[in-house]
Amino acid sequence: MTATIDATGLDRQVLDPAIEADVEKFERLLAQYEAGELEEDRWRVFRLANGIYGQRQGGANQMVRVKIPYGSLRPEQLEMLGHIARQYSRGWGHITTRQNVQFHYVDLHRIPAVMRELGSVGLTTREACGDTVRNVAGCHLAGACPFEVLDISPWAEATYRHFLRHPYAQRLPRKFKINFSGCATDCGQAMFNDVGVVAVTRARPDGTTEAGFRVFIAGGLGATPHPALALEEFTPREELLATIEAVLRVFDHAGNRDNKLRARMKWLVDTLGIDELRARVLKERRLLVAAVGWPGGVPAVIEEEGDFPAGVSAAGFQPGAARPGAVPVEITGGIRRGSGGVPRSDRARWERANVIRGVAKGTVSAYAHCHLGDVTADQFDGLAALQRRLGAEVRVTNRQNVVFRDLDEGQLPALYAGLETLGLARPGAELARDVVSCPGADTCNLAVTQSRGLASAIDTALDEAGLAEVGGVRVNISGCSNSCGQHHTADIGFFGVERRAHGRSAPGYQLLLGGHLGDASVEFGRKALRLPAKACAEATVRVVGRFAAERQAGETFPAWLDRAGGAPAISAALADLAEFPAPESAPTFYVDYDEAGPFTAEVGLSECAG
Repeated sequence: MTATIDATGLDRQVLDPAIEADVEKFERLLAQYEAGELEEDRWRVFRLANGIYGQRQGGANQMVRVKIPYGSLRPEQLEMLGHIARQYSRGWGHITTRQNVQFHYVDLHRIPAVMRELGSVGLTTREACGDTVRNVAGCHLAGACPFEVLDISPWAEATYRHFLRHPYAQRLPRKFKINFSGCATDCGQAMFNDVGVVAVTRARPDGTTEAGFRVFIAGGLGATPHPALALEEFTPREELLATIEAVLRVFDHAGNRDNKLRARMKWLVDTLGIDELRARVLKERRLLVAAVGWPGGVPAVIEEEGDFPAGVSAAGFQPGAARPGAVPVEITGGIRRGSGGVPRSDRARWERANVIRGVAKGTVSAYAHCHLGDVTADQFDGLAALQRRLGAEVRVTNRQNVVFRDLDEGQLPALYAGLETLGLARPGAELARDVVSCPGADTCNLAVTQSRGLASAIDTALDEAGLAEVGGVRVNISGCSNSCGQHHTADIGFFGVERRAHGRSAPGYQLLLGGHLGDASVEFGRKALRLPAKACAEATVRVVGRFAAERQAGETFPAWLDRAGGAPAISAALADLAEFPAPESAPTFYVDYDEAGPFTAEVGLSECAG
């Protein structure tokens, strides 16, 4: 594409004809809808397939979801996100747990202009919502992690390109999610998606090893989470895309189109059984060679860019050849205040908590902490300027932060100074204070509670208790049971519920403990007790404080939880927080965070449930 600089100073490209066709169709169908010529349900399906989502506020208010494949962003794209936030939304955007960026309160009639603006820098909203193949997510450290078997970045890119506007990706029984991880650590969260791809090796008869993938299928969260299950022991590189398409086709053929609540692929494990589901996928893959668009072989983008793992030289590398073992990395974790150590400066604390060092092709990576995943227009612009200045690669993470990659040690002072100016240099990204939250009742029709308000309260409470930078513990919050905040997978998870106390309705949360993702497996959190919303921050402080005080060297949160007696024992220790005080003595317990009046559970029609 040809690049141009327009009157706004933004670096733009000639619009892709496919994007222009999408926009023109949106304009045409919007006019038909407003003229009463297109039924509401048909318009909704089309709108969602183009990444445009209704809000709780109704009317012309729309949420625009922008796909950021595997989180990768160029400077001109960051600047465009800032432009969209400033000119079309409320001055800021929101990073999601699937590496999208969302903008709220966009007027429906301005959507075509937004789509064209985004398309001018190679971004799209196409298939970001609805019953489609959603954004292809991937580990944000792919290509910069010395533990990886393969750099999954070009594989995620190839998958994104293959399924964008793919005929089978448009009108599925329900949404379909694909995630990539470069090793069994599973930072890309493969283990609870419709298709989860993890890079692995297998031994050859001659004693060498071959790098490829292990594909997991039929995972999902929602109100009833299912772990993804292995399709086969090993999938060669040349069969990966065909395998993913085979899974998609089986879902399209066998998925439940009559009941949305049981339409996700995870339910096929219940109805068909995993053995039958595997057999159908493998049969579909074997015969897919007859399809006109058969995606067999190694995709061109991998042949062009390579998928060399970090920490090894590309010299002499042959696709599928044996890889040397990963080189150890020093991954800096959190610190505990008051532990007897020497107090550190703000920059030293940031460097210890937010910087990842390793071989990683000779580079250093560092996080910018985006509170609640929110980034203002000015911050988008500032991040773009820093990216250009440092020549870094930038990705958004599935914990709603931004990571700078391909740095060297000498660039860290400049990066820290730039992030500090932008208000993004707080230490603790990816640590205890880094609470993940869905949008909640701020904008979502399904949400019961204001999950963002609780996330801020927990952040503040942990900071005041000196626990914000404790490592090895993660907190996730959803405003309802549908797990958009991925509460099932967190060490400490909350989902919003309506409570009744003293004859009044009140905001509450179900506490879950012990969710864990890693080692190519997933454990979902176990229910503890239900709490008033205003008691959840104190409960979090108690649990994190006890973990920090009691854990043994190298002990994980799940291991400590088991040793402490599990969710029942922790629940017993928190029982005093579970009771609602009388309204006259503590009226704030009956008002949700960020609300001014009495709590009411106002739940509307869903456009995303399940």
